[in-house]
Amino acid sequence: MLRVFFFLLASSILAPHSKSWAQYESINHVGEYGIQFGVSQYVGDLNLKVMANTPKLAVSTFFQKQLNNYVGVKLSAAYTRLGASDQNSNEKNQQLRNLSFNSDLWEFTLQGQFNFFKFQPYDPNHRWTPYLTGGLGVFFFNPFAFLQGKKYFLQPLGTEGQNRADLFPDRKPYTLSALCFPIGAGVKFNVSNNVNIGFEAVYRFTNTDYIDDVSTTYAGAAAFTPNTPAAALQDRSTEFSPPIGTAGFQRGNSTKKDGYFFLQGIVSFNIASYRCPKASK
Repeated sequence: MLRVFFFLLASSILAPHSKSWAQYESINHVGEYGIQFGVSQYVGDLNLKVMANTPKLAVSTFFQKQLNNYVGVKLSAAYTRLGASDQNSNEKNQQLRNLSFNSDLWEFTLQGQFNFFKFQPYDPNHRWTPYLTGGLGVFFFNPFAFLQGKKYFLQPLGTEGQNRADLFPDRKPYTLSALCFPIGAGVKFNVSNNVNIGFEAVYRFTNTDYIDDVSTTYAGAAAFTPNTPAAALQDRSTEFSPPIGTAGFQRGNSTKKDGYFFLQGIVSFNIASYRCPKASK
């Protein structure tokens, strides 16, 4: 994919410029629409060192309105699957905890894009720019894990005692939607009158610590009905060692919210408005 990207980039720079650029006195870059494709990576209690050890496919579609040659507003929708496992950690204590999760994630964001250089696809002198992006979004998730080959969604199980209001009145079931705050950077190149390509790296800060179903302390085995999926999945250390899930023992870090980031290539198609040249006198 990188070879194709650089081939298109080199071709666009070396190829003669299309005469169509001169056909109009003014061609305004109104906006663009397109797709983004690449990988995502979850960051949270099961990936404390922000390692790119569980990349997942991430795809997006977007529409961007240009306010001028430097500033645009972008509306996008994205899908990815996040996931992690303690068994991928280099820390012995984390391996003994033995928690894991996956979650399909749907995201909708509104972002601003701020170009470093003037970007005007129909002008051969302004055909590329690095940029910064930031905004606000909402996403939907639903963590699950497998036990003896069977899939269980974790939120209904209350693995940290959320279903035991008598024991943990301050632990309410977490919602399966949250806000995200994307911040990142990218670069884009115009390769023809109508087509741009680029690359973007964007981190999502969030306001939830439960993308991975892990946040606070163990509720303890007594908070669950014995021999149920909830009892088994709240403390999986028993699969490799004596149980470590004593009530009050640290299960996650509630002081830090979960997050995730996207690394994506971009292909977009330009939208233009035209003003015909004035007739000469």
